[in-house]
Amino acid sequence: MLDNVFTGKPIYVLAPLAGFTDLPFRSVVKKFGADLTVSEMISANALAHHSQKTLHMLKKSPNEEPYSVQLAAADVGVLKEAVHFLNTQEGIDIIDFNCGCPVPKVVGHGSGSSLLRDLSHMGRLIETLKTHSNKPLTSVKVRLGFEEKNHLEIAKIVEASGADFIAVHGRTRAGKFKAAVDYDAIAEMKAILSIPVIANGDIDSFDKAQWVLEHTQADGVMIGRGAVGNPWIFHQLKSGEAYVDAALKHEIIMEHFDKMIAFYGTHGVPMFRKHVHTYSKGGYRGASALRNDVNTISDPVSFRKVLDDFFNPASDLNRQ
Repeated sequence: MLDNVFTGKPIYVLAPLAGFTDLPFRSVVKKFGADLTVSEMISANALAHHSQKTLHMLKKSPNEEPYSVQLAAADVGVLKEAVHFLNTQEGIDIIDFNCGCPVPKVVGHGSGSSLLRDLSHMGRLIETLKTHSNKPLTSVKVRLGFEEKNHLEIAKIVEASGADFIAVHGRTRAGKFKAAVDYDAIAEMKAILSIPVIANGDIDSFDKAQWVLEHTQADGVMIGRGAVGNPWIFHQLKSGEAYVDAALKHEIIMEHFDKMIAFYGTHGVPMFRKHVHTYSKGGYRGASALRNDVNTISDPVSFRKVLDDFFNPASDLNRQ
């Protein structure tokens, strides 16, 4: 299946992002250009205990092919249990192992980027996942190190442990999301690996994605925060056109809202407010008033009309 994912052309991947990259958002970016979508990060412990909330997070849209589920784990036995459960689930093509999340709660449990402090243990976990998974592919998401860079050692262990490909966020854990992304280090990892490498970190525009691909020689780019409020970046990359028509933006925003309501019911209305805040940034006059308005609306039909009136380029209310 590796040949079906990495065809020789750059692959464009939506990164897992808690609270944003749920099924409705993933289905929209998939429709408009993403090659691969990944579930929000799922705790192997919660999955092993069959948490209903966690099981809900596993659901995928019919258009998500291929589809990857990302696991976080610190314990070999718990990871094995979680993988055995995923083996019973249809429609999952890839299990991705998170060795990069810098969030204190995750690190405190010994998972995420905490694993970069004990590479032999990280290797055992990757081997466990690869050995017990019945899914076609295993991938690993990493950073460049914990406090200091040791990215080449990390790269070699990930490959030796059986991963089919690797996604690299170009910061250490200490760098969190503020330090400059070290694209040179990603390029160095790509140069020594025989498995595909996906570059990640501060890729927030069509031009930046093109530059990162050229600079790192990576096999693809993974975009997370750069797609929030800007999911059409995948359309840009897939089409090769930097310009995005206002009508297409309107179509994407409205489809995203409709998918939220279909998936979450009326609760999708308050959940979508944060998306309105991001969608309305950058060139929309009256955006502040829009954000105030939607914060007081709970009815899906009324909410949708306000969105449609504001973002529809044919509407007089649209002031982009």
